[in-house]
Amino acid sequence: MGKQKQVVIKEAPLSNNCPECFNQDMTLRFYQKHRFGWLYHRISPEVTRELECNTCKNVIYPVKWTEDIDRSVEYYEKAVRPERARIHFKSSFYVFVLLGICLVGALVYMYVEGLF
Repeated sequence: MGKQKQVVIKEAPLSNNCPECFNQDMTLRFYQKHRFGWLYHRISPEVTRELECNTCKNVIYPVKWTEDIDRSVEYYEKAVRPERARIHFKSSFYVFVLLGICLVGALVYMYVEGLF
Protein backbone atom coordinates (compact mmCIF):
# COMPACT_ATOMS: atom_id res chain seq x y z
CA MET A 1 0.00 0.00 0.00
CA GLY A 2 1.27 3.50 0.64
CA LYS A 3 1.87 5.95 3.41
CA GLN A 4 -0.77 8.02 5.13
CA LYS A 5 -0.04 11.42 6.55
CA GLN A 6 -2.16 13.93 8.44
CA VAL A 7 -1.29 17.40 7.12
CA VAL A 8 -2.05 20.47 9.25
CA ILE A 9 -4.29 22.80 7.26
CA LYS A 10 -5.01 25.32 10.03
CA GLU A 11 -3.66 25.97 13.50
CA ALA A 12 -5.29 28.42 15.88
CA PRO A 13 -4.51 29.45 19.46
CA LEU A 14 -7.41 29.36 21.92
CA SER A 15 -7.54 31.44 25.08
CA ASN A 16 -10.19 29.31 26.78
CA ASN A 17 -9.50 27.53 30.06
CA CYS A 18 -8.15 24.01 29.81
CA PRO A 19 -10.48 21.55 31.61
CA GLU A 20 -7.41 19.64 32.93
CA CYS A 21 -5.05 22.31 34.28
CA PHE A 22 -7.19 25.51 33.93
CA ASN A 23 -4.53 27.46 32.00
CA GLN A 24 -5.44 29.58 29.00
CA ASP A 25 -2.89 28.26 26.51
CA MET A 26 -4.42 25.80 24.04
CA THR A 27 -3.94 25.08 20.34
CA LEU A 28 -6.61 23.87 17.94
CA ARG A 29 -5.34 22.03 14.85
CA PHE A 30 -7.24 20.88 11.79
CA TYR A 31 -5.78 18.00 9.77
CA GLN A 32 -6.49 16.63 6.31
CA LYS A 33 -5.55 13.10 5.32
CA HIS A 34 -3.08 12.59 2.46
CA ARG A 35 -2.21 9.17 1.03
CA PHE A 36 1.01 8.60 -0.87
CA GLY A 37 1.31 5.55 -3.08
CA TRP A 38 3.71 4.32 -5.71
CA LEU A 39 1.48 5.60 -8.52
CA TYR A 40 -0.54 8.41 -6.94
CA HIS A 41 -0.94 11.08 -4.25
CA ARG A 42 -4.53 11.26 -2.99
CA ILE A 43 -6.01 14.09 -0.92
CA SER A 44 -8.99 12.97 1.13
CA PRO A 45 -11.95 15.24 1.88
CA GLU A 46 -11.84 14.03 5.51
CA VAL A 47 -10.92 16.80 7.97
CA THR A 48 -10.16 16.01 11.62
CA ARG A 49 -9.49 18.31 14.55
CA GLU A 50 -7.38 18.12 17.69
CA LEU A 51 -7.36 20.39 20.72
CA GLU A 52 -4.17 20.32 22.79
CA CYS A 53 -3.20 22.16 25.95
CA ASN A 54 0.27 23.67 25.59
CA THR A 55 0.87 23.72 29.34
CA CYS A 56 -0.04 20.17 30.41
CA LYS A 57 0.46 18.68 26.89
CA ASN A 58 -2.85 16.78 27.06
CA VAL A 59 -5.18 16.26 24.13
CA ILE A 60 -8.62 17.55 25.12
CA TYR A 61 -11.33 15.33 23.69
CA PRO A 62 -14.82 16.69 22.81
CA VAL A 63 -16.36 14.97 25.84
CA LYS A 64 -14.50 17.36 28.16
CA TRP A 65 -15.11 20.54 26.18
CA THR A 66 -16.96 23.37 27.88
CA GLU A 67 -19.54 25.47 26.06
CA ASP A 68 -16.95 28.21 25.50
CA ILE A 69 -14.51 25.78 23.90
CA ASP A 70 -17.31 24.35 21.77
CA ARG A 71 -18.26 27.80 20.48
CA SER A 72 -14.63 28.64 19.67
CA VAL A 73 -14.17 25.36 17.81
CA GLU A 74 -17.36 25.95 15.80
CA TYR A 75 -16.09 29.43 14.87
CA TYR A 76 -12.76 28.07 13.59
CA GLU A 77 -14.45 25.19 11.77
CA LYS A 78 -16.24 27.73 9.61
CA ALA A 79 -12.92 29.38 8.74
CA VAL A 80 -11.18 26.16 7.68
CA ARG A 81 -10.76 25.78 3.93
CA PRO A 82 -9.47 22.27 3.20
CA GLU A 83 -7.74 21.38 -0.04
CA ARG A 84 -9.99 20.02 -2.74
CA ALA A 85 -10.22 16.22 -2.69
CA ARG A 86 -8.38 14.85 -5.72
CA ILE A 87 -5.83 12.39 -7.00
CA HIS A 88 -2.45 13.42 -8.42
CA PHE A 89 -0.88 10.74 -10.57
CA LYS A 90 2.89 10.47 -10.33
CA SER A 91 5.23 10.10 -13.30
CA SER A 92 5.61 6.36 -12.56
CA PHE A 93 1.89 5.96 -13.31
CA TYR A 94 2.27 7.56 -16.73
CA VAL A 95 5.36 5.44 -17.52
CA PHE A 96 3.40 2.32 -16.52
CA VAL A 97 0.45 3.31 -18.76
CA LEU A 98 2.77 4.12 -21.67
CA LEU A 99 4.50 0.74 -21.36
CA GLY A 100 1.08 -0.96 -21.29
CA ILE A 101 0.01 0.82 -24.47
CA CYS A 102 3.28 -0.13 -26.19
CA LEU A 103 2.82 -3.78 -25.16
CA VAL A 104 -0.75 -3.89 -26.49
CA GLY A 105 0.39 -2.21 -29.73
CA ALA A 106 3.18 -4.77 -30.16
CA LEU A 107 0.77 -7.68 -29.58
CA VAL A 108 -1.73 -6.28 -32.11
CA TYR A 109 1.09 -5.79 -34.65
CA MET A 110 2.28 -9.36 -34.15
CA TYR A 111 -1.28 -10.68 -34.57
CA VAL A 112 -1.87 -8.68 -37.76
CA GLU A 113 1.45 -9.78 -39.27
CA GLY A 114 0.67 -13.40 -38.52
CA LEU A 115 3.55 -13.89 -36.12
CA PHE A 116 1.18 -15.06 -33.45
